[in-house]
Amino acid sequence: MKPENVLILPGWQNSGPEHWQSRWEALHGFRRVDQHDWMTPRRGDWIARLEDVILGIDGPVVLAAHSLGCILTAAWAEVSRSTGRVQGALLVAPGDPERDELRAVLPSWAPIVRQRLPFPSILIGSRNDPYCSFDKAHGLGESWGSRFIDYGERGHINAESGLGDWAEGQAWLNTLTDSKDN
Repeated sequence: MKPENVLILPGWQNSGPEHWQSRWEALHGFRRVDQHDWMTPRRGDWIARLEDVILGIDGPVVLAAHSLGCILTAAWAEVSRSTGRVQGALLVAPGDPERDELRAVLPSWAPIVRQRLPFPSILIGSRNDPYCSFDKAHGLGESWGSRFIDYGERGHINAESGLGDWAEGQAWLNTLTDSKDN
């Protein structure tokens, strides 16, 4: 798969330079889906932006989503006619916009779409994620039909988790990019 066909889907407030998503973008040439507004995200706007980017790519795509990017993946898949272009999705540390403290700042993101994804996916959850309980992450993985990976106590699986270039995550992503002839 061409590196630019791997789409980086950051969560709320984007991913900083030490986040594994930013490091993968710099190391491998993956393409970040830049959103118009990272601070006050609107679900419909983010879905439309993802659709535009996917429609502009030649060939299949793989999604590498973090936090609200995971919730975006499910919301986009529910309404898009382009889901057949997605070869797979790596869903890391989904955020939970249904939590009271997040619902107020992310009002358009609840309820979370819980329909089965029409493409293979791997969901990686942490037992001590401050933005989503482990049980909630596991339940989302079941709803979405994802292979679930219990990543232990790794926080929000972000820059603060000390993952560096996160070779282990890259290996899981590779199982999705290598799953079909390209």
